Amino acid sequence: MKSIYKHHLFWPLCVLAALLLFNLFYSPDFFSITFRDGHLYGSLIDILNFGSPLILVAIGMTLVVATSGIDLSVGSIVAISGAVACLSISKASDQNMLSLILLSVLMAIVLSLLLGVWNGLLVSAAGIQPIIATLILMVAGRGIAQLITGGQIITVTSDKYAYIGSGSLAALPFSIFVVAAVLIAVTLVTRKTALGLFIESVGCNPAASLMSGIRAKWVLISVYMFCGLCAGIAGLLLSSNVSSADGNNAGLWYELDAILAVVIGGTSLNGGRFYLLGTVVGALIIQTMTTTIYMIGVPPEITLVVKAFVVLAVCLVQSSAFRAAIASRWKTRHYPGEKEITRHVS
Repeated sequence: MKSIYKHHLFWPLCVLAALLLFNLFYSPDFFSITFRDGHLYGSLIDILNFGSPLILVAIGMTLVVATSGIDLSVGSIVAISGAVACLSISKASDQNMLSLILLSVLMAIVLSLLLGVWNGLLVSAAGIQPIIATLILMVAGRGIAQLITGGQIITVTSDKYAYIGSGSLAALPFSIFVVAAVLIAVTLVTRKTALGLFIESVGCNPAASLMSGIRAKWVLISVYMFCGLCAGIAGLLLSSNVSSADGNNAGLWYELDAILAVVIGGTSLNGGRFYLLGTVVGALIIQTMTTTIYMIGVPPEITLVVKAFVVLAVCLVQSSAFRAAIASRWKTRHYPGEKEITRHVS
């Protein structure tokens, strides 16, 4: 029982369960799932579907944070990826050509990979602090996305492209399978090969890693490149779900939500050991919280404030130091003489 209590997933799962139970009490049909026209519908399905882009970005962010880094540019890469794909499709006379869709998706993914490599080179080769290196692309990338879209919202009418973000497979949203494929792939690569150990080693002690023969620069480039890839795929999911690209608002604040998901999942910002499954739970907590806020009718102008307080509460509950301080205060208040008795006995 004590080992379960100390498990890194215990408190995130408790918070997620509490949010779901609150929604159940507030809306009794929250857990209801209906099957219609070959598709499953319900609030839980919506949370998984709409939370898929955030989960993808958070997975990529986890590996970056594990190297004691940070990537603030993921929101801009999300916007650039969607903008490139939608612009390419919108210029075609027949927007449903499969070759056109595949080419547009490939262009967006390749560009996202290159942007990730750019971040990795700035951090590893140029020696720039990760927060500054990625802040450059965060600012410039948003401008690039607006240049691509011409400051307008680009709309597309391609059913095949819309399938990526809003289509269904085996009655479930296709985006869930995309997230599952990425999660399984990165789990196998990081846990069944030495790469995961290299990432944690670089995050714990880069100098010792270098002396032990680990090529830290290539590890850093790899994780930033993968983070860019995840953000690019997330941009495709977002833009295809609404069949449009908005260079100004797409992926806005995603970098902050992704970092919160990583921290809630148990990965330390100091680098080292990382927990991919915990990150997924953290992203689901954030998406469930967002859904809850909208469902109970919180005014839009204070939504971010409410969200910030909830996240603060989640982080405090997760903090072992905070829990120990509360337990010590409670024990002192209810058993004030225990400490004195113990001192005399000893």
